[in-house]
Amino acid sequence: MRMFAATLIVCVSSLFPSAGSCQSAVTPPLIPRPNGLRLNGGWMRLSIGSPVVVTPQTREVGEYLAAFLERASGSLIEVRERSAGPDGEYAPWDSDADIGAVVLSLDPTLERLGPEGYRLSIDSNSVRISSSTADGVFYGCQSLRQLLPATAETGRVRDAAWTVPQMQVEDSPRFRWRGLMVDCSRTFQSLEYLRKLIDCLALYKLNVLHLHLTDDQGWRLEIERYPELTGCGANYPERYHQSGGFYTQAQMRQLIEYARLRRVTIVPEIEMPGHCMGALAAYPQLSCTGGPFEIFPFFKGDGIQADVFCAGNDSVFTFLQNVLDEVIGLFPSRYVHVGGDEVPKTRWEHCPLCQARMRKEGLKNEEELQSWFIRRIEGYLNAKGRLLIGWDEILQGGLAPRAAVMSWRGTEGGVRASGMGHDVVMSPTSHCYLDYEHTTISVEKAYSFDPAPETFTGQQKSHVLGVQGNIWTHIAVSEPAVDRQVFPRLIALAEAGWTAPALKDWNDFSARLGRHFRRLDELGVNYYKGE
Repeated sequence: MRMFAATLIVCVSSLFPSAGSCQSAVTPPLIPRPNGLRLNGGWMRLSIGSPVVVTPQTREVGEYLAAFLERASGSLIEVRERSAGPDGEYAPWDSDADIGAVVLSLDPTLERLGPEGYRLSIDSNSVRISSSTADGVFYGCQSLRQLLPATAETGRVRDAAWTVPQMQVEDSPRFRWRGLMVDCSRTFQSLEYLRKLIDCLALYKLNVLHLHLTDDQGWRLEIERYPELTGCGANYPERYHQSGGFYTQAQMRQLIEYARLRRVTIVPEIEMPGHCMGALAAYPQLSCTGGPFEIFPFFKGDGIQADVFCAGNDSVFTFLQNVLDEVIGLFPSRYVHVGGDEVPKTRWEHCPLCQARMRKEGLKNEEELQSWFIRRIEGYLNAKGRLLIGWDEILQGGLAPRAAVMSWRGTEGGVRASGMGHDVVMSPTSHCYLDYEHTTISVEKAYSFDPAPETFTGQQKSHVLGVQGNIWTHIAVSEPAVDRQVFPRLIALAEAGWTAPALKDWNDFSARLGRHFRRLDELGVNYYKGE
């Protein structure tokens, strides 16, 4: 095992007021800003050859951290599991054996910080990260990661010891849903790119990657029972000269595991009852008219097609339930996103089967038919132990009993749904649509967003799951272009989802963010640099 030591100093500037006892200490530019930070003065010399010390419950996180440090330093890092004594108790964590080590532990007394809260303590001898859960320990490791040189991200630091400020952080997120939606239907995203995004989400303590897998422009997930969904629905006709693509279930399982190790939940979106040309091109009998249909690049149309799933055809629900069975078997996410947005009613208005369905169910209009459709799907998901979430149009005609709402057409949908006792994710076009130009939604505007402002009642605030940025890929049609739209605005939303409003300050954030551009460079992120 190769060990090495010293010389590189982490250079940081005092970027936000210290609550600590030593005002001369340098404050690190952590993002999101911690909700509790005390500087103790002085520095700790972290010899990278020292071990990562774990318990059985924190071993997985310890192996993740050791792999990062090995890549950063080029040296092997020992993961040392602390053994229990004959009485089942562990030796004290401040033992001599821990000097110079990074120590990861569970502490039941930190339950007050919630399941993602953590304590990061750095003194002259060691780095200690503790939480009531392994998730919290992971987020403490991300704070430590941000204290290291940016070049640690790519392993270009060799034969050095890293010096970090002595400090204590006690931190926890404001919201439990802090996410990014990536549209993989209109522009197919490579697995390599999605892994890079997941690494960036983890770095900034974001925990949801919402994948928009199906739309009029393509069906991007293998469904074994219906091979033509990807055989036909993932490939453009040759005359469009556009590449297609899809994820096999084996590939998606690997991506889900990659994300899980980084505390990111992948939420799948299977669009219904509209935005479904990817499915109708393969199985036109599921429509009201019978087709034929084809998928096409977004630039060939306005993106909202009249043809939708036929709500009067029972075989549609057999199809969707079979699809959802495979989706549920693949994704462990508690939520399944079903879209539900921008559903034209023209075909239903003229479809004998849909009109018969309305008469049978006592529905007054096509909006109620859409609500009936979503309720039927929700019942199926609930029976399988999952919850339905959809865009705010699922409020039309009446909201399904347990459905969560993703509010995108402003905040009104979230206000309504939370007032009705439903959980909501706030993702309005005004602040969270990252495909919009930077002149329309600046980093500062994204940073200013409050998912649960003081105008919300206590009940409404309790139902705000969190915040999500969305990137639709009908304009940004390459991965560098997606990067440019997403970053650094997503980092601003990350702090909006984590840090208490009273601690947010644009000038302070802007200064800290400036320290992160080098890190984004090292990660290969093509972030927006201004015009």
